[in-house]
Amino acid sequence: MIHPTAVIHGAKLGAGVSAGPFAVIEEGVEIGEGTMIAAHAVIKRYTRLGARNQVHEHAVIGGAPQDVKFDPGCVSGVEIGNDNILREGVTVHRGSRAGSATRIGDGCFLMALAHVAHDCIVGDQVVMANAATLGGEVVVQDRAFISGLVGVHQFCRVGRCAMIGGLSKVVQDVLPFCITDGNPARARGLNLVGLRRAGFKAADIAALKEAYRLLHQRVPLKEAAARMRESPSEAVRELGAFIAASKRGFAHPLAD
Repeated sequence: MIHPTAVIHGAKLGAGVSAGPFAVIEEGVEIGEGTMIAAHAVIKRYTRLGARNQVHEHAVIGGAPQDVKFDPGCVSGVEIGNDNILREGVTVHRGSRAGSATRIGDGCFLMALAHVAHDCIVGDQVVMANAATLGGEVVVQDRAFISGLVGVHQFCRVGRCAMIGGLSKVVQDVLPFCITDGNPARARGLNLVGLRRAGFKAADIAALKEAYRLLHQRVPLKEAAARMRESPSEAVRELGAFIAASKRGFAHPLAD
């Protein structure tokens, strides 16, 4: 399972881990059972990978953050859950402060050349298409879909079951349950296909449609968020809480 040209030093490998030709796994790395590390992939120190992950050719996981203030002696890491696919050339950088970590959940699919910067938190079943990029300390909630060549500015949040259209420039929070697209990105409507695939019931989808209409009625945001948080629909309450918690503002459909 370990190719003779692979370089592995002081790592803890679970049962059934494989490493292809010229793969590098550094000291202090932990890799869970059944994980595949392909040819020329590099797993840097302080990285922890769960079970049954796939790390494809030329991916680099756990590299130093692209932060001019970063101290190379800082002990920080990357923590990745189970059943993720990281395709060719994916990069995931470790945290920028002592004791910090960049985290990716379970069941995510990061396509070729996707980048996750330092201190990001990526939830479960997130898809990042080719060359999608997260700036530092971005939070991406479960089941979000980030299309190809999207750039997400540092400190932004991407809500649950959101979809961001290809080539979008994201400089504010992305509403959960919605499609956001454009340059600059704006909310365009509900992510109906994504909601149905996630198992949302018709009643919740109808309630989200009514909540989204509030944003088109120029109701003051505080009032709109308050109405949403009082909704009998859990999804609408989540949308209202997301809006109320936004520090950067969000990609409003009526923004100039």
